[in-house]
Amino acid sequence: MTSGLATTLIVAREISRTFSLGSQEIKALSGIDLTVTRGEFLAILGRSGSGKTTLLNILGGLDRPNSGFVRIEGTDLTEASERELMKLRRSTIGFVFQSFGLIPLLSAYENIELPLRLLGVRSSQRARRVMDALELVGLGYRGRHRPYELSGGEQQRVAIARALVKEPSLILADEPTGHLDSLTAHGIFRTLQVVAKERRTTVIVTTHDRTLLDLANRVIELRDGSIVEDRNTSRESGD
Repeated sequence: MTSGLATTLIVAREISRTFSLGSQEIKALSGIDLTVTRGEFLAILGRSGSGKTTLLNILGGLDRPNSGFVRIEGTDLTEASERELMKLRRSTIGFVFQSFGLIPLLSAYENIELPLRLLGVRSSQRARRVMDALELVGLGYRGRHRPYELSGGEQQRVAIARALVKEPSLILADEPTGHLDSLTAHGIFRTLQVVAKERRTTVIVTTHDRTLLDLANRVIELRDGSIVEDRNTSRESGD
């Protein structure tokens, strides 16, 4: 990434998260330090149970750490009220999940448009932004189709467009390729790569698939709730 354009979006310090399972305490995260810049495509690698989803939930304000803090664009998520977190999730953060989460009775266009309706965006602006998002994920011709008429990869692209249409600063994607074949998974990661480069949107994605890591411009690996590796890849997003 160009150093002159690299500004900090996320700062996380000493993040720890423990869950109680009966009388047993399970440490999901331990002392996580992380700084992420705007437009960065960061992949979080780790096996099941390594803490990937817990970290993503904390970065997205869906969960709170037991200790430490997270700041996004200067807002301290660990001190924010539920109302403030909801506002942040609606306007600043877009979420993409493994299960797609599309509404079956709505077309691709209508699924993508829904967040804008909830935000009160005017009709003319909604139309432009939905079509821009569809075009960016390569589905400009599929807007009228319902989810059952789309392949798994196309449904996930719709989910990415739905997250993107709000023009967020940050997209968080939790194992977005978990149910997809390797070729389709590669295409989804390419789409996220384009989003990071062309929109200067920060993208953080969790995965256990090492074959996809060369498409991110930075990779951190979690093991037993701790960062064991943090490296830049040989390429920049989109290059």
